[in-house]
Amino acid sequence: MEDIKKIIIAYSEASKKTKFYFKDLQKAVLKELPDAKPREIKKAATALINDETLIYFSTGSSTMYGLKGRGQTEDH
Repeated sequence: MEDIKKIIIAYSEASKKTKFYFKDLQKAVLKELPDAKPREIKKAATALINDETLIYFSTGSSTMYGLKGRGQTEDH
């Protein structure tokens, strides 16, 4: 799971976008680790939310992920 977390963080930092759908994170992980299961990726993303590396961003109709402190991901 640590490998998946590292890939998610690297993708979040390198991307031009500041908010991501789960499918975006999943594609990034599957490029590096083709055998990763969606449930493992979801658990890694949730762990990053819990330790406040990532935050949720609600669009109203769906939930997106954002790297904390990057872009406009928090209420000001």
